[in-house]
Parts: sequence; C-alpha cells; structure tokens
Amino acid sequence: MERPLDPEYCTTMPEVRAGVDAVDAALIALIAKRFGYMRAAARIKSERGQVRDETRKAEVIANAVAAAERLAIPTAPIAALWNDLVEASIAYEFERFDER
Repeated sequence: MERPLDPEYCTTMPEVRAGVDAVDAALIALIAKRFGYMRAAARIKSERGQVRDETRKAEVIANAVAAAERLAIPTAPIAALWNDLVEASIAYEFERFDER
C-alpha cells in the first residue's frame, strides 16, 4: 500500500481522504494498545475502587490539552475527545476488573 501524502502536498480530495483513512487506521491501532494498558491496569489493581481515579483522569486530559496547544490545534475538542476516551477506558477497565 502506498504511503499517503502529507497534508501540505495534497491537491485532490482522494489524496486527502487517503491520508485521513491512514491516520484513522493508525489511531485505532493506538487506541487498541491503550485499551491493552487498561486490561493490564485491571489485572494489577487490587481493589475495584482503584479503577476510577479522578486525579489521574484530570492529569491525562490536561496532558492532551497541553499537547494540542503545542501543536496549535483546537484544545476544546481535544479536551472533549480525551474525556470521552478516558471515560470509555474506565468503563472498559471496570468490565475487565469484574471478569477477574
């Protein structure tokens, strides 16, 4: 499979769409790896009450927002996306913890 063009070199919508599709595939692979870490956390934590950690959640979202600021992309949608990602991760970790 041919590597998609970087955004600044795209001149057609098919080129843009190929790039977006490639990024989406990479994001899904990274999210799958992130959920692997949630499985590990569920295995390692000794108590169910340790799964939800609001301090850590706030830290993760703040880190994402800071990265967005450094990259000059909109921070509000990144904060919302990361909130949803972290909440989905917590729900997944609860499910894995309860399976033990």
